[in-house]
Amino acid sequence: QVQLVESGGGLVQAGGSLRVSCAASGRTLTSYSVAWFRQAPGREREFVGGIKRNDGYTYYADSVKGRFTISRDNAKNAVYLQMNSLKPEDTAVYYCAADPLRVGARTTYEYIYWGQGTQVTVSS
Repeated sequence: QVQLVESGGGLVQAGGSLRVSCAASGRTLTSYSVAWFRQAPGREREFVGGIKRNDGYTYYADSVKGRFTISRDNAKNAVYLQMNSLKPEDTAVYYCAADPLRVGARTTYEYIYWGQGTQVTVSS
């Protein structure tokens, strides 16, 4: 199985940028579809974006499309979420998740491996 560890969260002003990382160990991450989710206080965990395991195609929630970009570094066995033009409503704990079978999934129950999350706070 694969273990996931997120890092890179922090405090940033509105309009700023931040990159969070998802480092994998145990298995090669290219064998997994990976997604980013986020959860704000009092809200359900929501899909942010994903990268498909078979062709590396990326797809995003409408709320972040054009502002967030997912990329993969095979040499470092990691996936990244680059967040630009951040808004206060982007404040949440960001989680990466992986699954060896799913392709294009957008719901939490479709991913079996999860990281512990990293806090992103955007001040206005």
